Amino acid sequence: MINADPQELAKFSELAHRWWDPDSEFRPLHQINPLRLQWIESLVPLANKQVLDVGCGGGILAEAMAQRSAQVLGIDLAVKPLKVAQLHALESGVHNVDYREVPVEALAAEQPARFDVVTCMEMLEHVPAPESVVAACAALVKPGGWVFFSTLNRNPKAFLFAIVGAEYVLKLLPRGTHEYEKFIRPSELARWGREAGLELQRTRGLEYNPFTRHYSLTHDTSVNYLFGLRKPA
Repeated sequence: MINADPQELAKFSELAHRWWDPDSEFRPLHQINPLRLQWIESLVPLANKQVLDVGCGGGILAEAMAQRSAQVLGIDLAVKPLKVAQLHALESGVHNVDYREVPVEALAAEQPARFDVVTCMEMLEHVPAPESVVAACAALVKPGGWVFFSTLNRNPKAFLFAIVGAEYVLKLLPRGTHEYEKFIRPSELARWGREAGLELQRTRGLEYNPFTRHYSLTHDTSVNYLFGLRKPA
């Protein structure tokens, strides 16, 4: 059984043609991408690394990492965004990024311990079994390699900010983008990481200022947060 929600895949496929429009529903992704990339690179320089981006969507992060001279594979189960990602890479002249429609669990069985870096951003809160994704990412990374996740905390503040605020008040995201019960507490993600043999190294929070309309990395992980984990060498 594939670890994906057909409704979620359909939701992102419908918007595929707008993925690279910085003023579309994907504007938040375009705004946070440089912050995510900078944070990843501060922990592991990407040049000449084998990198996997899980749940890559239209390829915003995957292509940015390829532009940092990494050899990148982006995987997703939504076909339309993958085609958008392939086309954009072609138009941009980025040749060191490839895309595949394959479940992360299947890729883990096919190519264990192949990648220096595995990223999985804004995806865990959209799948039925996020712990399965964490385990697959751990299997795919080489000993000594890094795994990066970003997701949403599950608490009243996160409900207020990420759903009521972002989807209904500020209209940063389409209504129905997130389901509160699928949000993941840092303690849960840390436990899944430990169970998969990963050690948590760094955490960062991601905040949005509605007045300046800008995002910033912080130490507050109460709403959006990022994890950097390593597999022991």
